[in-house]
Amino acid sequence: MIRKARISDVRSIQALVNAYADQGQMLPRSLNELYEGLRDFSVYETEGLMGGVCALHVSWDGLAEIRSLAVQKDMTGKGIGSSLVKECLREAGELGATRVFVLTYQEGFFKKLGFEAVDKKELPHKIWTDCLNCVKFPNCDESSLIITLPQK
Repeated sequence: MIRKARISDVRSIQALVNAYADQGQMLPRSLNELYEGLRDFSVYETEGLMGGVCALHVSWDGLAEIRSLAVQKDMTGKGIGSSLVKECLREAGELGATRVFVLTYQEGFFKKLGFEAVDKKELPHKIWTDCLNCVKFPNCDESSLIITLPQK
């Protein structure tokens, strides 16, 4: 089941996200960032255990970002990541976002969900905020993808 993250989830979210960050697959998240951004996160829970997490962050007018998508290593390939992304896209639509982007090493995964490649130059607000603090800036090797949401 997917639900919004709770304060009691923060340390588990950090452990899961930072396990991937330690492998260079995503940005690490501090406890401070997670507590302050808790409302961005959704959690996939099964039998009382956290199977995965994903954040939806509003970046600009009509633009949101999928962040920190992480699934427990022993639970990959079971549709958890796809379910979390779909929930974030649903939420983005409810918030009034028209486009959602992601910076990722998992380009194929996101393309299967309808995302398309986009030049990072089309995401200037993102590049000049979070990316400035990344150790890989300005030589980012992640793929940038975007999806346009259907309008209701």
